[in-house]
Amino acid sequence: MKPLLSLVFALLLPVSVFAAGAPPQAGRPNILWLIAEDMSPHFGCYGDPTVRTPEVDRLAAEGTLFERAFTTGPICSPSRSALITGMFQTSIGAHHHRSGIGKEKIQLPPGVELVPRLFQRAGYYTSNGGYHPAQKKGKTDYNFEYDPLVYDGPDWAGRKPGQPFFAEIQLLGGKTRDLPAELAKARQQLGSATPAEKLPLPPYYPRTPAILEDWAATLDAVRITDRHVGEIVARLEKEGILAQTVIFFVSDHGVSHARGKQFLYDEGTHIPFVARGPGIPAGKRRADLIQQIDLAAMSLALAGIPIPGNMQARNALASDYRPREAVFAARDRADETVDHIRSVRTERFKYVRNFLPLRPYLQPNAYKDHKPCLIALRAAEAAGGLDAVQRLLFAPTRPAEELYDLASDPWEVRNLAADPAHAAELRQLRSRLENWMELTNDQGRTPESESRYDSDMAVYVGRKGNPEIAKNIALMKQWAREGK
Repeated sequence: MKPLLSLVFALLLPVSVFAAGAPPQAGRPNILWLIAEDMSPHFGCYGDPTVRTPEVDRLAAEGTLFERAFTTGPICSPSRSALITGMFQTSIGAHHHRSGIGKEKIQLPPGVELVPRLFQRAGYYTSNGGYHPAQKKGKTDYNFEYDPLVYDGPDWAGRKPGQPFFAEIQLLGGKTRDLPAELAKARQQLGSATPAEKLPLPPYYPRTPAILEDWAATLDAVRITDRHVGEIVARLEKEGILAQTVIFFVSDHGVSHARGKQFLYDEGTHIPFVARGPGIPAGKRRADLIQQIDLAAMSLALAGIPIPGNMQARNALASDYRPREAVFAARDRADETVDHIRSVRTERFKYVRNFLPLRPYLQPNAYKDHKPCLIALRAAEAAGGLDAVQRLLFAPTRPAEELYDLASDPWEVRNLAADPAHAAELRQLRSRLENWMELTNDQGRTPESESRYDSDMAVYVGRKGNPEIAKNIALMKQWAREGK
């Protein structure tokens, strides 16, 4: 970090305003986060005509729906690390997926604290639980060392009488589609599977039976998630605390499809974001841009807890709130696969910067390469069944810059970066992204050390016992030596 930025960052770090063990205060709302995995806004309330989602639609009708909410990272652990701190993962060194799992640990910068700790200090009971039976405890997936006692338990049932709670419930969400047994059980509970044949697809996916079936499975994961949301709301009603509880329904990032998860296109970054409860305007739709991390500031403010001065999240519910002019996202290493991408999105334009343009879009990645969507897409490509748009992901290299006019090209398939007619927009967004990286101390500007990479990869190879991962690691190192 440059000396001046170091000084500015240090001056922004607040002294804690909370006394440990502060007593509960009557009348404060409960705050409940429902966090679904791998899920884009494929809900009726977001205008998707192919799926019925009455429970999330009800939350939206009784509360506020944010039409343009975006995650800061299209992969689980970076986005969750950002959300739980209200900070960009790139600012706190948590930008590499599943990093800090080896001998070399990651510590949060001084003054950065987890949201549940702030609630604890204000007298709240904190919990994190998994709704899926296989989840004995709630997912954290944070890329840094933390005290697990920031959570008092797995469920708000453990709180003292009258004590308000801050609770997270982790929903299996889009991962239902990746687990054949869970998908079959979900379809049995729903009474049907979504018909695949006539489903509309984004233009960058071919209409092959395998791709259509995978898309149908995605929608069935949405349907069962919607049912789970309804069951949780029913519990709040049964316990007589629905009126005192603010419910936020969000996902960690977009759908885990070929051009979604791990990429900075809207399919990977656009998320559902619905709020309902005391302090939330009812029946309102908002089209302004917000970041997923804003959930942290909004939650603290609703509970009457001061928002730390260094927190990058913003309270989008404040009376003096100034809407964001742009939102930012970052993609770095995912498991064993090294990458470095940044983006800035305004209401109309998206700018993507590929810092490793000599690498293909579809770098080897053991996790993603075995997904049915990738297998089906590669089969279609091998058979010559892809058009020019559908072949974009198969390019052997990438442009250093991508620019999309979202008004005329919502699917982000016509790169305008080399178009002289859009030179002004390109310069403006390039500058905006560079300024954001500087002001937020984007730690991705410094490559990950080989020792930390090796530290994490030793855990990956040992845990997975997978020679494919070892092969990919060797390729990553070879490409680095070659300057790719």
